[in-house]
Amino acid sequence: MIALVNPNTSRATTSAMLRIARTAAPDLPLRGVTAPFGVPLITEPRALDRAGRAVLHLGPHLRTDQAVIVAAFGDPGRVALRRRLKVPVTGIAEASLREAALLGRVAVVTTTPNLIGRIAVTARSLGLTNFAGTWITPGVPAQLHANPHALQKALLDACHRAAEGGAEVIVIGGGPLALAARAIARDAPVPLIEPIPAALRLTRARLARRTAR
Repeated sequence: MIALVNPNTSRATTSAMLRIARTAAPDLPLRGVTAPFGVPLITEPRALDRAGRAVLHLGPHLRTDQAVIVAAFGDPGRVALRRRLKVPVTGIAEASLREAALLGRVAVVTTTPNLIGRIAVTARSLGLTNFAGTWITPGVPAQLHANPHALQKALLDACHRAAEGGAEVIVIGGGPLALAARAIARDAPVPLIEPIPAALRLTRARLARRTAR
């Protein structure tokens, strides 16, 4: 099995991400795993750090999986978990930013202003030289997430602002934003990379390389 780990505590988010993953890769054996502690929506650095601890706490339960996907955009716990497990560990930020960088100048669009700094750190750690920055939706993240129509509109508006700012490809930054990302993809002004399908593609490639050895 491939474990899709949701670093927040929302089982509804886990289910939504798992549905998208199964649609994107119907041939891959997938299971969803939800963080045992933390918050239902990660909106600031302390919550992201706590999510990383929750992901590491799950480590012993992931040892029998073929691969692990960390499905929060800050990739909490990805690096440490990779050291502990003998299977590929892929983060949705890592996968989507790497893939987007091959297409042009990359922007992230998301709902969490307090995580702009962490997103920039992730981009630097991946060696992205064409990172254009992060564009944020207005309003309170939790309220926006509670209204799917408003969330989609706000994300699409932010995508247009990012494109006007020079972005050639956009990543929608957040596991809980997966459904909204899929909904607005056709209307986005530039190519839009969905993090969960990107993580599945990178996971598939990493598994293939292991098999070829």
